[in-house]
Amino acid sequence: MKKRFVVWFLFFCLIPFGFLLSFQSYLISLIVISIGLWGFFLGSIDYLQTRRAILRNYPLTARLRFIFESIRPEIRQYFVESDKEKVPFSREQRNLVYQRAKNLSGIKPFGSLEKMDAIGHEWLNHSIMPSHIESHDFRVLVGKKQCKKPYLSSFLNISGMSFGALSPQAIESLNLGARINNFAHTTGEGGVSSFHKKNKGDLIWQIGSGYFGCRDEFGNFDDDKFKEQAKLDQIKMIEIKLSQGAKPGHGGILPAAKVTSTIALARGVQEGIDCISPSSHSAFKNPIELINFINKLRDLSSGKPVGIKLCVGHPWEWFAIAKAIVKFKSGPDFITIDGSEGGSGAAPSEFMDHVGAPLQDGLMLVHNTLLALGIRKDITLIASGKLISGHDLARTSSIGADICNMARGFMFALGCIQAQTCHNGMCPTGITTQDPSRARAIVIEEKHKRVANFHKGTLIALKEIVEAAGVKHPDDFRPEHLVIRAEGNELGTASSIFTWLKEGDLNKKVIDHPAFSRFWKKSSYKTFNLL
Repeated sequence: MKKRFVVWFLFFCLIPFGFLLSFQSYLISLIVISIGLWGFFLGSIDYLQTRRAILRNYPLTARLRFIFESIRPEIRQYFVESDKEKVPFSREQRNLVYQRAKNLSGIKPFGSLEKMDAIGHEWLNHSIMPSHIESHDFRVLVGKKQCKKPYLSSFLNISGMSFGALSPQAIESLNLGARINNFAHTTGEGGVSSFHKKNKGDLIWQIGSGYFGCRDEFGNFDDDKFKEQAKLDQIKMIEIKLSQGAKPGHGGILPAAKVTSTIALARGVQEGIDCISPSSHSAFKNPIELINFINKLRDLSSGKPVGIKLCVGHPWEWFAIAKAIVKFKSGPDFITIDGSEGGSGAAPSEFMDHVGAPLQDGLMLVHNTLLALGIRKDITLIASGKLISGHDLARTSSIGADICNMARGFMFALGCIQAQTCHNGMCPTGITTQDPSRARAIVIEEKHKRVANFHKGTLIALKEIVEAAGVKHPDDFRPEHLVIRAEGNELGTASSIFTWLKEGDLNKKVIDHPAFSRFWKKSSYKTFNLL
């Protein structure tokens, strides 16, 4: 007999063995025969079915493979994964969040686990004369020139996660935590739900290509509906989502079965009908129309800051936007740069791994452009993409960010265990699900405190790094503060390793930067296309 059929055969053998046991005990005999029949029958189905080759060749035995595969994330997380292995966040990173969320110390004993001689290892230079700062509550003004209602933002806020992707309890916990610590909660493109409004925490209303919450019956932008929602005092900023890091240039669909009455109400769509997010906006088709759309939203919202969110793709498309800002002396009050390392509830593997610029590259390109055009001080840059610690905030600030957003960090604060089941509604902690029996695991009265604790603890850690560097605010960080180990054990600061433009550089005939030298003059404020 072939070895791969042994388990199937053993179950078959239990049947006659069970009959032999009848002379001793009818009950035990019945149990053994039943187990044998069940196993033989199941093995026969495996052998005869035509859909799965491995089951045909390994009846019953192959089922163990599928069982272990289904619990692989949990096995890996608790028994296999090392403290430093990032899949996508390491155990050490998650533990840091859990500790801060529980208001416990983030202090470590006995030394670092980092390989400090590894290529790519980085650190922030400290000062012999550290500074002293009274508060960790770093603030950044958004909407400096064009807004009647500028917003004094926290340095750290919650990145966009929609109701529908997250459970009602998760949304409420995040927003209540934001209210307690006076920071902002980005809605995600799924609209402003009742769960966002309930606890009165500051909101950044994100508007995607589906125009959820401000759309007409055909899915087009509706001025009146936007104006009605935007006048809500709780909404402090408006963010037009052009693309996101996890799946830039890709639309989305919320299947009809998941479009409940509450989700339908928040999004302004019909219950029980597929809810589609197109891959591009219908309200504008070129940079000029985008600038006009931004200005329209600012007017309709009575002067609140309006910005754009994008994962940087074709450099000439971003250059076209930048040229339009200069041409019309108007445009976004802030720009959120989302790195391709950012997460999402569900995204195609190819997009997640290989489409879009990582945060560092996208942020530096946008920062360099605005700097060389002389308009950097007028536009706030917000960075998001796999940020988790005070160091992440400091190093991101050193390469151009004014504000940082986090999504998965705050999910960990809610109790996320990185089970990676966000896409199927089977979240074991009740965060990324609409199943009431699973969502009940989140007790808002407890979890909102952890959100607030994590925010506070991370900013305290940032404050300590700022003080160690001898500066007064994260805005004071510069590329020369960040040191990176290169090949051959050579060291360099971000200021020497990367190319940085200065004001007026874009007026030069020759620009010493690969993206600008190739694409700047071939871009136009009139079109997203390459000239």
